[in-house]
Amino acid sequence: MAFPQIPAFAGAPGVIRLVGHRGARGVLPENTLEGFEFALNTGVELLELDVTATRDGVVVITHNHHLTRSMVRDANGNWLQGAEPKISALSYAELQAYDVGGLDGASAYGRQFPDQAFLTGLRIPRLADLLALLQQPQHQRVHLLLEIKSDPDLLADTAARQALVEAVVSVVRAARMQPRTVLHSFDWNLLADCQRIAPEMPASFLTQLQENTDEAGEESSKAVNPVADCTVLELPDRVAAARGRFWCPCYLDITPQSLARARDLGLVTIVWTANAPEDIERMIDLGVDAICSDYPGRVQRLLLTRGLRWRSD
Repeated sequence: MAFPQIPAFAGAPGVIRLVGHRGARGVLPENTLEGFEFALNTGVELLELDVTATRDGVVVITHNHHLTRSMVRDANGNWLQGAEPKISALSYAELQAYDVGGLDGASAYGRQFPDQAFLTGLRIPRLADLLALLQQPQHQRVHLLLEIKSDPDLLADTAARQALVEAVVSVVRAARMQPRTVLHSFDWNLLADCQRIAPEMPASFLTQLQENTDEAGEESSKAVNPVADCTVLELPDRVAAARGRFWCPCYLDITPQSLARARDLGLVTIVWTANAPEDIERMIDLGVDAICSDYPGRVQRLLLTRGLRWRSD
C-alpha cells in the first residue's frame, strides 16, 4: 500500500522536517487549539499530539490520563488539589470546567518551561476541533503524528483498547483526514490494533531506552514500552518486523549506526523531543528525517543557518 503521509515526514535533499511537539509546548500551553494555531502560523506543517477519550466517548487532545495539578486549574482559577481526576471518568461537558491555559511555575513540570505563556480560559479540545481547523484551505498541507495514549490500567482489557482505537479512527475518517494522519504510540500492541482497524494510516513506533527517564510531572509511557531494554541497534529491525513505517526514538538514543540501519530498512526516522540548541544541532548533523521539538522556532533558525529548510516548497 502506498501511503501519502510518508513524503510529508521524510527528509529530502536540503530538507529536515519539523514537527511541533504538542503544538509548541515551550511557547504556548500544550495540546491546545491556541498552541496548534501558533505553530501553524509560524509555518509548521507537522503536528504531534496526544489523544484519549472521556467517559462519554469523546476523543480529546491531552497527554496525561489524569488532570495534572501542575497544569490544570479549576473553575475558580485555583490549581487542582487532592486526587487528580481521570479523564476517562469525566464527561466531555465536565472536562470543560477545567482551565489548561498555564503551568504552575512552582512545580517541577512548570519549571521545565519558563518561557511558556500563561493564559486563562483555555480548554482541552476535541480531536474533531483540531481536524476542523485543518480543513481550512491554508492548512491543507498540515499532517498529524497522532499519539493514542495507552492506559496502563487497561492493558488487559482488549475490548476497551480496541474501542479507543476505533473511536479515534472514526473521528479521523469523519474529517477525511486519513491521508494526512500517522498513528503513533509507545504501545506496540495498540499499534497492531491500529494497523488492523485502519490500514490506510501508517504506524509510527515510539521508543525510549531504559536509561532515559521521563520528564518530571508527566505520566510515564514505560509501562507499555515493550523495547525499553533493547539496544538502540536492535530497534529499527524490531520496528520493521512489526510493519512499522516510522521509527521515533528519543533524541538521546539515536546513533549514526542505528539511523543508517533504519534507512536501510526504509523507515522514516523522527526524533523526539530535541529542545536545547546543541541537541537540535546534533540531530541536524546526523541527518534525521524529522525533528520533533517544543520550540519549533529554534529548529527553524538552526536549519536556516545551515542553508536547510523544514518543508519542500
